[in-house]
Amino acid sequence: MSNKKLHPATLAVRAQMERSAQMEHSAPLYLTSSFAFNSSEDMRAAFADEIEANIYSRYSNPNVDEFAHKMALLEKAEAGFAVASGMAAVSMSFFALLKAGDHLLCCRSMFGGTNTVVTKFLPRFGIEYTLVSANDIASWESAIRPNTKMIYLETPTNPQLELIDLEAIGLLARKHGIIYNVDNCFATPVLQTPVDFGADLVIHSATKWLDGQGRVLGGVVVGKKELIHDIYLFCRNTGPALSPFNSWVLSKSLETLDVRIQRHSENALAVARHFENHPKLKWVKYPFLPSHPQYEIALKQMKAGGGIVCFELSGGLESGRRFMDALELLSLTPNLGDSRSIASHPASTTHSKVPPADQLAVGITPGLIRISVGLEYVGDIIDDIEQALEKA
Repeated sequence: MSNKKLHPATLAVRAQMERSAQMEHSAPLYLTSSFAFNSSEDMRAAFADEIEANIYSRYSNPNVDEFAHKMALLEKAEAGFAVASGMAAVSMSFFALLKAGDHLLCCRSMFGGTNTVVTKFLPRFGIEYTLVSANDIASWESAIRPNTKMIYLETPTNPQLELIDLEAIGLLARKHGIIYNVDNCFATPVLQTPVDFGADLVIHSATKWLDGQGRVLGGVVVGKKELIHDIYLFCRNTGPALSPFNSWVLSKSLETLDVRIQRHSENALAVARHFENHPKLKWVKYPFLPSHPQYEIALKQMKAGGGIVCFELSGGLESGRRFMDALELLSLTPNLGDSRSIASHPASTTHSKVPPADQLAVGITPGLIRISVGLEYVGDIIDDIEQALEKA
């Protein structure tokens, strides 16, 4: 079917490395640290980049390459490179492409670990940054400097589910010749493909929805071929290598990504609708609720709302603690994107290193709860949240 344009869901199932002489149906594991050569000349040519060949699993590995290739196909990108974790993907996209004297323009609403890298570590290397509000497009443009090299954002943001107009920022990046870098972790390529809106790079923590069962760590960056090549060269020498086993697990996980994300989104929408007017909640936020402040943006660039619902308890921190401790079905863990539903308290966990004033500036209040809605029967998820709210 090489002449037929296949749907991404089909590519996720069918795209894999070439079969070996053993004619295996499922891709084999390449658990090896290095690869052999037939001659010293072949080995020399491989190290000189004159021929394509696997050398060492820190550089490349068939399982890692397969996973990265699949993600590039799903995100409509030219190339991809996979690394050991989502934060490795974020960090490598910065350090491989930015240098002392460059300026990063970044959304103020972002994952706590990313905030730490941007605000604490980049300045140590002479890289400047400016944080801007998610939906004030005018402030994005006014913050651009002559040395602005990259725009970085998440949408939906973690954990407040703010939505940023990908097309508007894409036009801004193109106008000023700036690298456009999008963390697409919450939406996944099933629901949103930032390349369609001008993104040069797309990042994922594969640990989340891509794996889908809370089993392995991984990260991936896809995008323009020349940018991915620079990231590859940086990672090849600095060593944030993804293990072949994790890559094999993640590649197999992509085969069910489409159906899983559909079910996660259906369950999450049902949960959001059920609790939207609950008397013990100040508000409920979900991208595909009409009450979401950026609902029209969600309809414009997403196919469904994804698997995250967040809400604020009326009683603040103490109510949040009682709510979390009262849950019986939902897990308490800092992960998300699992087949099992998860509740977390961002202010004391994922964003605890962000100063309190900065937390409040992006809506991370003491009573904020983030629910990663799983694949369980949705009535059971709702019942557990209900009984925990009664005790909160």
